[in-house]
Amino acid sequence: MDIIPCIKWVQRGVAKSIPDKVKLSEDELKRVIEETKDKIDLADDEDDDQEEEEDGNDMEEEDDSAKNKPNAASGGKRKHQEDEEEDIEAKYDLQDYDNDDEIDMLKGIGDLTYFASNEEDPYVTLKDEGDSDDEDFEIKATDNLILVAKAEKEFCCLEVYVYNEDLGNLYVHHDILLSSFPLALEWMNYDVGEDSPGSFVAVGSMEPVIEIWDLDLVDSVEPAAVLGTKAKSKGKKKKNDSHIDAILDLSWNSQVRNVLASASADCTVKLWDLSDGKPVTTITQHKDKVQCIKWSPSDPSSLLSGSFDKTVKVYDCRNPNQDCKSWALDGEVENVLWDRFSENNFYATTDKGYVFYMDKRAGKPVFTLSAHDEAVTGICQSSSVPGLLITTSTDKTMKIWDIQDNRPSSVLERNLKLNQLFCVDACPEAPFVFAVGGEKEIKVWDIRESAAVRKHFAPRAPVGVTMEGEGDIKEEMEQAMRDMMIDKEEEEDVNTLLGEGASSRPTPKKKKKKKRKKGNKQN
Repeated sequence: MDIIPCIKWVQRGVAKSIPDKVKLSEDELKRVIEETKDKIDLADDEDDDQEEEEDGNDMEEEDDSAKNKPNAASGGKRKHQEDEEEDIEAKYDLQDYDNDDEIDMLKGIGDLTYFASNEEDPYVTLKDEGDSDDEDFEIKATDNLILVAKAEKEFCCLEVYVYNEDLGNLYVHHDILLSSFPLALEWMNYDVGEDSPGSFVAVGSMEPVIEIWDLDLVDSVEPAAVLGTKAKSKGKKKKNDSHIDAILDLSWNSQVRNVLASASADCTVKLWDLSDGKPVTTITQHKDKVQCIKWSPSDPSSLLSGSFDKTVKVYDCRNPNQDCKSWALDGEVENVLWDRFSENNFYATTDKGYVFYMDKRAGKPVFTLSAHDEAVTGICQSSSVPGLLITTSTDKTMKIWDIQDNRPSSVLERNLKLNQLFCVDACPEAPFVFAVGGEKEIKVWDIRESAAVRKHFAPRAPVGVTMEGEGDIKEEMEQAMRDMMIDKEEEEDVNTLLGEGASSRPTPKKKKKKKRKKGNKQN
């Protein structure tokens, strides 16, 4: 199934207006090809080792079972199997199967890439015409980037969208081919190893490593950095500098910029020092997969995590394995989110459709919201409208809530026609714009298109944000049509009760005209 497992907005003004393009030399290209071949060979070797181990286990089981049978019967059976194998080999010519020439899918790549562009290739007579392309390639100061992880049947990639609220533009600027199924994205304004600002994205996947890609670089074939290492062989233990299972979530500490937290299916949380690319702390408080983590936006030492063990925890990361507070919830935790408008509060969502609103100073939830019929896969707040909360679910719906004064109420429910929904994120600058990921595609939605949303949140709209929507007339017409359908259905039901042809509406009586006498005055 093609899905969008995770999505992330990037604020305006941080990306290079004209991103750099990668131009590999012949030596660099050869190195990349050789490394790719080595990775494929290593994966094949691991598969072969696993198959040999499984075959060995099967043979041991057969030997154990054979000990309990008569030798004559066992020998006869073995002889019969050998004869059958010889007949099959002869019939299908399997003896020469391994002698056939193997096709190397990577062979020849270097020969196909002598020229960096069509302008440099003498065999291409139709040169690039880049007027409109150049305009789209430029990233304006009013543009947001949207990072979209995409998993398709044949490959996985990271698509970098450009969104302009004023112009209504949305298009893919460039994409990055990923080596494994993506599970988490985190934007960082930190250049690993350089200790300088930049625009980078950390990617967590089914592999136990974290890839960091430079978003100001187009046509990259390898990440700028990789945190952690993969196992070289089956059964070999790793050092303490890596996770040993999939990376399920990532959170960058925007106040202590060289720190990145990672949550893993190996039941641990690691804190990475990006200046040297190594973990400095491993947190081992959860008893099952750690699904989600978030740094507090107000306290740089507070980290929030949620797990399949049905608990959420808040750590003081100056001594996280000792200074930790825990809450047990009803269900496996899907997401955690600090309340940007209240520094002591946070949200946690579960696979049972609940949203829990917590106070880190209290032992019980402030309120519990039965939000969806299935898992709540996404949750986010408006960037600047207090009380505006968005949730998404595998029940295919996106819901808009008002949780002002800790009294949650539903404002709007919408089926976005994306089938199951897996993630949602809020635009940093536009308080009513959200991006949602579902099956196959994303939807960027300005919820001011809804009259119900405009009417409800207009008093809390930030200064300078208009609450006029282009969808007013359309939505009013749709509502009028729905009302007409309801009235029609009610009338048909009443007619059925009164008898065929009867009407529930009273018949107007004709008024008799009074004759006026001559000479009377009108008052």
